[in-house]
Amino acid sequence: MRYSRRRRFGQTDVPWEKWPRERLMGLRLCDLGVKMAGTWVETCIERLYAELQAKGIRLRPHVWLSEEWLSPGGVPGVAVPFYLVHPRLIRLERRMMLEVEGGTPEECMKLLRHETGHAIEHAFNVHRKRLWREHFGRASEPYPDYYRPNPASRRFVHHLDGWYAQSHPEEDFAETFAVWLQPRSGWRRRYAGWPALKKLKYVDQLMKEIGGRRSPVRSRATPYALGRLRKTLRQYYEEKREWYGVAYSTAYDPHLRRLFSPASEGRGRGTAAAFIRRNRRELRRLVCEATGEYQFTVDHILKEMTARCQELGLRAKKPERDLKLDMAVLLTVQTMRCLYRGSGWHAV
Repeated sequence: MRYSRRRRFGQTDVPWEKWPRERLMGLRLCDLGVKMAGTWVETCIERLYAELQAKGIRLRPHVWLSEEWLSPGGVPGVAVPFYLVHPRLIRLERRMMLEVEGGTPEECMKLLRHETGHAIEHAFNVHRKRLWREHFGRASEPYPDYYRPNPASRRFVHHLDGWYAQSHPEEDFAETFAVWLQPRSGWRRRYAGWPALKKLKYVDQLMKEIGGRRSPVRSRATPYALGRLRKTLRQYYEEKREWYGVAYSTAYDPHLRRLFSPASEGRGRGTAAAFIRRNRRELRRLVCEATGEYQFTVDHILKEMTARCQELGLRAKKPERDLKLDMAVLLTVQTMRCLYRGSGWHAV
């Protein structure tokens, strides 16, 4: 889906738009003055509402800007990170965090569906139902700071990166709901023979029971709203980088250094990160065909490799055709290792 610049970002005439980065980093979040109206994010929200209507779900989660993606407990709504609604903030997020979570229409919709799963739980308190607990576990289970997923498990759906459904019962439900809600996801066929299919069928039945009802919880609160956040952008990124500092594994570094050149030796050549992004679809297809695995796992590894290449400043050193073949071999080996040895620890 493509949008014009005006439709993607609405009005961009904010005073800090062309400030130097250091000056911008001193600005408080509450003083950014950005809004969601008229941006591409608003278009995604409209699309979400259309998907809910198509499924016969009456609830329309209210959406507001905050510092991260979340649906706070007791609130049937969704907070969206502020950086998505202005191109300068998107560039800053990518520079500081190496990626922009939800930064494309496709990724934004995946996160909106996931957070809507939480909003449904909060609106109808479905976690109190006996069958919900039998399928997903107890929502009262403490959230871990980190979790170690099993990429080969078929007890959970694949939706967000990091096999996120395995992190907590509430995330398992939100991920299952997101897969169920996505149009033309073919979840019955895709998960045939998986234990996860029982969860999807339960969500399907649950939504038939409660979807058309008015929810008992109707709070319009907006916790952690952008206008009330006094921290500066510098403080925001210091906290965020510290928390997610372990997110990208260094285990790939020796292999990537053999495949690509350091920046000092590759002047004038394209970056390794750009090469992976440009060839991501073809590499994913080749590895999925070779291993018989779902693209979800391959995408996760490609994402981590891209981030490490960017952090290390690596550049291409071979013709693209040769590099593609070498990269496909490396990616195949790492995919199989990930599946059979686990993928390491992930921050929640």
